[in-house]
Amino acid sequence: MRAADIAAVLTVAARVHPDFPEDAAVFEERLRLFPQGCFVHDSDGAVLAYVVSHPWRAGDPPALNTQLDALPAEPATYYLHDIALLPALRGSGAASRMVARLVGLAEAERLPTLSLVAVNGSAGFWRRHGFRPVADAALTDKLKSYDDAAAFMVRTLGR
Repeated sequence: MRAADIAAVLTVAARVHPDFPEDAAVFEERLRLFPQGCFVHDSDGAVLAYVVSHPWRAGDPPALNTQLDALPAEPATYYLHDIALLPALRGSGAASRMVARLVGLAEAERLPTLSLVAVNGSAGFWRRHGFRPVADAALTDKLKSYDDAAAFMVRTLGR
């Protein structure tokens, strides 16, 4: 992903996650803080999917539409902030390839887990990729910034 892709990323986000809007500044900051964790899938110059991810603190997903200011000096998880694919790309295997790339990034950072907040009924997809829901009462309010069905999920690496 490049800064020039942000407008297209916002367009994909609006179509895929209409109930979870985020400001351009959130995407711009994540790209600035950890560019290797932000990438797009495009075809003929059109962005069809994107990923925004970065090292983070375990068990502490950032609230929706918030800036981080900085990444932690000693991260404990690789956090998948957002993944979005337009319907035309679904079923193509692109999402699974993106997950494999995320696992590689987490391993390169020597982090023991990947974590995310599953929305839009995506928990089944994440389970198929080794993620498991984590019940944590301390996260209840933060997850409400997404929706009532949001689930915090973690995948342990090295197994």
